[in-house]
Amino acid sequence: MPSFVIQEKCDGCKGQDKTACMYICPNDLMKLDKGRMKGFNQEPEQCWECYSCVKICPQQAIEVRAYADIVPMGGAVIPLRGSDSIMWTIKFRNGNVKRFKFPIRTTAEGSIDPYAGKPKADMSKLSDPGFFNHDAPVRTMAK
Repeated sequence: MPSFVIQEKCDGCKGQDKTACMYICPNDLMKLDKGRMKGFNQEPEQCWECYSCVKICPQQAIEVRAYADIVPMGGAVIPLRGSDSIMWTIKFRNGNVKRFKFPIRTTAEGSIDPYAGKPKADMSKLSDPGFFNHDAPVRTMAK
């Protein structure tokens, strides 16, 4: 279910050098067609289906296309991004609709210090037993 940019909704993030989807894609699949100022997925078959581009798009112009066994039956996954949460609307093949609300980051990007309160690394301990390795014999499986 690779990501797909709805061209009618995409505004190329208002002409910036790098669109939001280009910034967030962990596989660098999203590109900007500078002539049309529209984003697109350059290699859909390589998409990891992480939904990062879908969630970050300010125009809700990216969706994830469902597999062929779902599409004809009307299934859909639609995000709606708010300022503090994302509302996911899931439409199942049988017509049932469910909505799920999840919070999104409320801190400034780069403001979290993951090592706060942790001791500084002591490189002299790298070869000590029990740090990353140990002196116990390596067990192998018997044939």
